[in-house]
Amino acid sequence: MRLLRRELTKLIHQKRSYVGWGGLLAVPLLVTLALYLNRNNVHHDNGPGGVVSLALHNGLLMPVAAITLLSAFLLPLLASMVGSYQLAGEAETGTIKTWLMHSISRGGVLASKWGIAVIYVIVGLVLVFLGGLAAGALAFGLHAPALLSGQTVSVSHGLGLSLLSYLYVLAGIICVLSLALLFATLTNSSLTAAIGALVVFIVMNILGAFSYFDFLKPYLFTSHLDAWQNLLSQPIVWHPIVTGLITFAVYVVGFMAVAWYLFRRKDILV
Repeated sequence: MRLLRRELTKLIHQKRSYVGWGGLLAVPLLVTLALYLNRNNVHHDNGPGGVVSLALHNGLLMPVAAITLLSAFLLPLLASMVGSYQLAGEAETGTIKTWLMHSISRGGVLASKWGIAVIYVIVGLVLVFLGGLAAGALAFGLHAPALLSGQTVSVSHGLGLSLLSYLYVLAGIICVLSLALLFATLTNSSLTAAIGALVVFIVMNILGAFSYFDFLKPYLFTSHLDAWQNLLSQPIVWHPIVTGLITFAVYVVGFMAVAWYLFRRKDILV
């Protein structure tokens, strides 16, 4: 906990943290503004999976409309950046040598770096959720939401589904973050580690987009990132959600196990 508190203090005092959070918060505000200006256009784009079109009539669904757009690129980008900087960024400044020369468990250091990166993403998602909810309430009001399957549920039920959607997206994004942290154990360049994680993410998405590679889809964590949209149907189809969570867990454990193996062998003179 001492290491985590130290990392949290550093995170709070870094200007780059607020730049990333500000970029995430801007998305739901811009989406709300765009939909509000487009509210009288009957030919509006339904958006990914129809979620964006649902938010056009109800601000309660603005947070899920925002996360639909964010999870495609910006959120994985920020996750790869924060994940890579935790180790490689300190290697660039030379401070990682100070960590490794003390009698501190390298597993503890790695766990604290991973934990603070997860906290960073959680704070970003909280800002997106609250920003989207506030902007949506001002623009369209908060009403009993209609789901993708056509049913209408209560405001509290809809809010609960939105929260569950965010928790699922968080689990998927942690895969990208963990991959970036793994790359950070291989290089002293945070940019290289971030780009490496993002390239793997994009390649997985490309592989999942072609039917020829259908046999790979169940094993790519990117293929399960959109499974949270099953929460917006009644009855909820739980199988793809559970499968996605299991896949995320396997990837995170695998990435972190390899990262721990490499980090514990890292030379402080490198």
